[in-house]
Amino acid sequence: MPLFGNKFTPKKTPPRRAQSLSNLDLDAEQMRAEFGVDYDGVKLNLGGQEVAFENGIWLAGSGGGGASHVELMRLKKTNQQLHEENNLLKLKIDILLDMLAETSAVSHFHENELKQIREAKNRKK
Repeated sequence: MPLFGNKFTPKKTPPRRAQSLSNLDLDAEQMRAEFGVDYDGVKLNLGGQEVAFENGIWLAGSGGGGASHVELMRLKKTNQQLHEENNLLKLKIDILLDMLAETSAVSHFHENELKQIREAKNRKK
C-alpha cells in the first residue's frame, strides 16, 4: 500500500505531433478547397500607380496617368511593324531608282546610237 500515491492512476499519453501550419506544399486546387476562396491576381496601388502580379511578374497597370504594360507592349509592337514597313518602302524606292537610272542610261544610249546612225546616213548622202 502506497502512502502517497494512487496505484490505479493511468499512464499519461504521449503528446501528439502538431500538424504543419505551412501552406507552401499545397497546390492551387488544395488551397481553394482548404481556404474556400477563389482569388484573382494580386493588385497593388502605390502612389497612384497600379501594379498587378500576373504569371510570375509584376505588370504596371493603368492609373496615375501612366500607360499600362499591355498598352506599352502594343505600342512597341506597332512601332516595330512601322519600322519594318518603313525599311521595306526605302528598299523599294532604292530599287525603283536603280531601275529608273538603268532605263535612263539605256534610253540615252539608244538616242546616241540613233543620232550616230542619222549622222552617218547624212554623210553618205
